[in-house]
Amino acid sequence: MNRIFFSSLFILFSLPGYAQINTFKDSIETYQVEYVMNHEVVKGDDHQYIRFFPANEHYRVVAEFSPITTDTNGIIMKTSGTKVKKFYRYGIARFSLKNKPYQLTLFKPDPLVTQPENLNYLFVPFTDETSGKDSYLMGRYIDLQISDIHGNQVTLDFNKAYNPYCAYTTGYNCPIPPVENHLHTEVKAGEKAYGKKANH
Repeated sequence: MNRIFFSSLFILFSLPGYAQINTFKDSIETYQVEYVMNHEVVKGDDHQYIRFFPANEHYRVVAEFSPITTDTNGIIMKTSGTKVKKFYRYGIARFSLKNKPYQLTLFKPDPLVTQPENLNYLFVPFTDETSGKDSYLMGRYIDLQISDIHGNQVTLDFNKAYNPYCAYTTGYNCPIPPVENHLHTEVKAGEKAYGKKANH
């Protein structure tokens, strides 16, 4: 009896469509739980105010990556505070959402001021049509590593888009996404606007 039951269960979970959807949803929900529990700014009971869009595999896109080798001057990004931060354009990621083409610039921190362990870090700040509505007004971020680029492809998972620290409180200098990284579409994936009034 038990053998038949577990055999049937194995077959069900082995079906390609079911397994793929279930595994993706579970992986994102696990990521969300770990994100909340390990948050460096929001603590304790305030964890309940961190909210997410439902996991959506359509917002995990494989983009065509084109390197930028000509940005020797860098870009100065304004921040939510009094400081500015310098980045260099590392490349362009071109992808499709809802059958329409979009692109985002991938930035590399100024190597003169970043920590050695962050030299392979790539920063993807963006805004979209949910900014200021369902998601944080100033925009959201995606983290990548140079090693995430394989040939001319890189995966952007908007389900892991997160809010800058200034979404929760003051005292941080959060880079403001440049105009070139505004997506003229709704990205209903990743972290939503903080559910508790921020201490601004």
